[in-house]
Amino acid sequence: MKLPDYSDVVDAADRLRSISRVTPLLRHPVIDEKVGVPVYLKAEPLQVTGSFKIRGAYNRICRLTSEERENGVVAFSSGNHAQGVARAARLIGIKARIVMPSDTPKIKIDGVKRDGAEIIFYDRFTENRESIAAQIADDENCVIVSSYDDFHVIAGQGSCGLEIVKDWPEDTPPQMMACCVGGGGLISGSSLAIHHHWPGTKIYGVEPLHFDSTGQSLRSGERTSIDYGQKSICDALLSPSPGELTLAINQQHLAGGIAVTDDEVREAMRVAFKTLKIVVEPGGAAALASVLAGRIPLNSDQPIVVVMTGGNVDPALYADILMSAD
Repeated sequence: MKLPDYSDVVDAADRLRSISRVTPLLRHPVIDEKVGVPVYLKAEPLQVTGSFKIRGAYNRICRLTSEERENGVVAFSSGNHAQGVARAARLIGIKARIVMPSDTPKIKIDGVKRDGAEIIFYDRFTENRESIAAQIADDENCVIVSSYDDFHVIAGQGSCGLEIVKDWPEDTPPQMMACCVGGGGLISGSSLAIHHHWPGTKIYGVEPLHFDSTGQSLRSGERTSIDYGQKSICDALLSPSPGELTLAINQQHLAGGIAVTDDEVREAMRVAFKTLKIVVEPGGAAALASVLAGRIPLNSDQPIVVVMTGGNVDPALYADILMSAD
């Protein structure tokens, strides 16, 4: 099993130079005070299509052969990867088909449609998205673009970590990085860049409570699947299990996995809005929730970095969360 390395992340960043946006590292004294150390927040909600997903999607799709481009691609996603694939496909000029859960927030559906992709809906509780995508790929002879378990997708997502290193404003590296985890593409790719430059920085993956398949897999030493008997507002983080590639990388680089509650995520969304004036979707706020709730151990007064991964939240849900503060 060939895994990407730091050089692959650097190559991906070069390909993304005119495609993705270099998002800022934000800081606010209120968040510093709540956490107890300086907190730098990587603002991927400001990324193209509203999440980090364009990084991996473009890095994968731009490498298709001319023959592969003729029949286009198919992807399965709850929304953010769908938008990344749809945008990358439009930029390159190929057809994209997206298998999406029927309960996907409308804002994400609209984003996919704007870029001209075809949507195939499925029931995430009774149907298998991988099987649906595989059948489409067979029928139409098109390439499947994985949302996380793909060599070039992981390398592309790693450009986020490389930007953190290049833009880091402190003399000393962060003691810890917290990053939201669905299938593990972003945190695995970013960890390659982070640990190349800062080998002592601890990296924690953050998932919704009851959907911590990466955390469970890290503890058990083998891939673990989640039980869809539970629900979470973090629709972007409900991957059934970590990928083979992502878990292999994360086993080498992650210090552990943390699970957060929906209420903790809601509070993190409110804090991001009130302090940073940033719209963060539930799945994009999980890592911030973990540090605000004190779930990750901090061993010094050194700063930390937190990745906010996306901002494509349903407007009605977002308004309800903001208005429901105690």
